[in-house]
Amino acid sequence: MKATMIVLTASVIAFSTSPTLAVAADQALPAEQTQSTVNMFGGASYQGEPALAVTAALVEAGGGAEDFSFSDALVAMLGEDVVNAEIAKLTKQYGEDQVNTFIHGMDMAIKYSLERATEAGISLPEPADLTGPALAKALVNAGVTPDGTFWSGYLFDKAISHQLHNQVMADINANVGYEADKTTHKILNQAMYDVAQALGLHDVELAELH
Repeated sequence: MKATMIVLTASVIAFSTSPTLAVAADQALPAEQTQSTVNMFGGASYQGEPALAVTAALVEAGGGAEDFSFSDALVAMLGEDVVNAEIAKLTKQYGEDQVNTFIHGMDMAIKYSLERATEAGISLPEPADLTGPALAKALVNAGVTPDGTFWSGYLFDKAISHQLHNQVMADINANVGYEADKTTHKILNQAMYDVAQALGLHDVELAELH
């Protein structure tokens, strides 16, 4: 299996300030989810400003917004051997079909997030000075909720804002389905927990959904 079968999520640019986008998200998701303190697939939600400089560093590591590849970003952060080993581990744990569903879900997340960012007139700031393992650690830490657990939804909130995270989930649910979206979040929780352990972040807890 090739390194292109990635095992982490794609944190992409955007913080939606568009009323039109907010209405679309509100219509596509239950009202309690759009402003909830808990994300759809579990874990606390993050209601603050997104960390776009960190997101920009990830996009840069993956080849830039026009040709972004999260597999390239992942290899840049962790190395090909580590990536391949994690892919093999997750495939054994979840099966190839679910891993493929996860990868497709990440592709959708990138696509829709970039589209929504463009519609909202959002552009990336200068990337944070983060590369390699330091960038991987920053992404793990961005997804750790106040109780010390890594939740994929919290990472998405930090990367693109809670509002836009909800909208991108609505896009994915409408096009590939709720279960595929849940699988994406589920495998991300496990994968990022594994990365945390590999990086020595042993205080990070594994989410209930994994």
